[in-house]
Amino acid sequence: MDNFNNKVNFIWSIAEILRGPYKKEDYGKVVLPMAVLRRFDGVLEETKDDVLEQYEKYKHLPDESRDEILNRTSKQKFNNVSKFDFKKLLNDSDNIADNLRDYINGFSQSAKDIIDFFNFDTQIEKMDRNNVLYLVVRRFSEIDLHPETVSNVEMGFIFEELIRRFNEHSEAGDHYTPREVIHLMSHLLFMYHDEVFTTEGLTKTIYDPCAGTGGMGSVSQSYIHEYNPSANLKFFGQEFNEESYAISKADILIKGGEAKNVAFGNTLSNDQFPNETFDYLITNPPFGVEWKPAQKEVNDEHENLGYNGRFGAGLPRINDGQLLFLQHLVSKMKPVSDENPNGSRLAIVVNGSPLFTGDAGLGESNIRKHLIENDLVEGIIGLPDQMFYNTGISTYIWVLTNNKPDHRRGKIQLVDGTEFYKKMKKSLGEKRHELTEQDIDYITRLYGAFREDEHSKIFDNEDFGYRKVTIERPLRLNFKVDKDRIHRLYDEKAFQNLVKSKKKGEAGLKEVEEGEIQQQAIVKVLQELTIDELYKNREAFEGILNDAFKDANIKFNAILKKAVLSALSEKDETADICLDKKGNPEADPGLRDTENIPLKEDIHDYFEREVKTHVPDAWIDEGSIKVGYEVPFTRHFYQYTSLRSSEEISNEIRELEESIMDKLKKVMEG
Repeated sequence: MDNFNNKVNFIWSIAEILRGPYKKEDYGKVVLPMAVLRRFDGVLEETKDDVLEQYEKYKHLPDESRDEILNRTSKQKFNNVSKFDFKKLLNDSDNIADNLRDYINGFSQSAKDIIDFFNFDTQIEKMDRNNVLYLVVRRFSEIDLHPETVSNVEMGFIFEELIRRFNEHSEAGDHYTPREVIHLMSHLLFMYHDEVFTTEGLTKTIYDPCAGTGGMGSVSQSYIHEYNPSANLKFFGQEFNEESYAISKADILIKGGEAKNVAFGNTLSNDQFPNETFDYLITNPPFGVEWKPAQKEVNDEHENLGYNGRFGAGLPRINDGQLLFLQHLVSKMKPVSDENPNGSRLAIVVNGSPLFTGDAGLGESNIRKHLIENDLVEGIIGLPDQMFYNTGISTYIWVLTNNKPDHRRGKIQLVDGTEFYKKMKKSLGEKRHELTEQDIDYITRLYGAFREDEHSKIFDNEDFGYRKVTIERPLRLNFKVDKDRIHRLYDEKAFQNLVKSKKKGEAGLKEVEEGEIQQQAIVKVLQELTIDELYKNREAFEGILNDAFKDANIKFNAILKKAVLSALSEKDETADICLDKKGNPEADPGLRDTENIPLKEDIHDYFEREVKTHVPDAWIDEGSIKVGYEVPFTRHFYQYTSLRSSEEISNEIRELEESIMDKLKKVMEG
């Protein structure tokens, strides 16, 4: 039991006892609450007899008053007044189920609430029915999970590895953050805040809205305590998965924290810390997961509260909520003030989607616009692929702050850390790469140096902004009245609608008959007008058409007239430009294009240089201009690799052919 893998494998061997009554994906329903109970048991073991003695003295008191006394005796934020513990449970195998229930019911409410979230009583009954309950309890009694033996950070890692094994085929968005990634995030999060490492007795807060099993909080606390043991980094979090929530709450209870600091529920739809702000914020939200369950509440908050709520900048598409969580975190930053001169810092790990998804004017782009124009984005670090247990995709750490150091104001740093990793000897799910301490230190120094090199690029905020401009070109049409073009009239919707009616019965039939008569009349006029001449001026042709229908005493609306002109026309680059009623050129939707013009460039200078030289008749739709933001991370670090020469490839093919022939020859001779 000397290392992490041994502990995980030992607990996994206990899970194997469940084979048969339980499916593999259901092992966690037993193993996770049992591990929490065993850890509680280890913490309370030393003071167990003293607590029972005190309980006899004060059991007449109200629960709250009694628990206050018993917690002081147990030296924890919880206690257990059952006569049983894991060792004593083994003395009565015939009544193991009832005794285990008695043991669980003996916990004070804060601890019992945690076990209740596992719905464990159902599993006790099932294991007892299948004669495996005693074996499971006995095996768990053999492992020491006391915090002095297994640190909170290591215990969190054990829980997450067990959950990963139980859920090998979980959704791509359900992935726990590798500890080395959290270590790197911690280095970046506390950068420029030296007081957390040096100030005696300092108290700060850290918050994770997707707390999982509490790993990010535990690693961050451990990182600070390594340098400043007297510092108090209070962890707050919210989690939607019941098992993960229970584990996280158990962790904070064992560490002596306030159980109320970890809340249950969907962060997006039901924020449990609505009026709280925090010094530090850290999270790994679900990648590419729908936020539809929270859609109504999020939409309402966006529309009714705007920037007074969490989602004022915009809403991303429904299939990915990462930028909602980022906005949520920004809303939880402590404002800069005399009492809090450093403001807040934020680290979030996401996939590539938040960098570029969403065109100018759409939700994602508007969110990036808000963050960058308010100078909140300090830097983005690209991580190696295959870093996470259940997905091999590329990921990025975003670092935000509402109080950048002077030399970083108006700037954003991109760091390419994709090359810094070590291949794992044995993969864990999709995780095949890991960051070493040297990798973490190097990336941190690279970020902190704030200098440009092949792995670090520094940009002005405006470098990521652009104006999306619609470029129009004039509509040019020729017109002719012949058999083929008249026939095309029957494909026009407005012409087809003449013989359709929403009315029922006789009225409907009458309307259809009238429509047929009108169709025939229109076609007859066109057939009589049939000429070989090709008209290249719409206004001139319209005059001829108007006269013909006037002579035939046929009147029809503008929609039907447009349909006739459409059927009789064809695109023609040599034709005259079609003009609208004000005499301005009419745009051709088929030739419409857009240009993304960098914010730092003058729109009209760009247009003259890049567009007019190629299409002289083009113009800018001034009303179409929208500002967008994107971060083309990969493009900034792309390095061209020249193609091999054909001669080199031919030589390689020749050598391979010769090698194959030699091998075939040896086979034939043998």
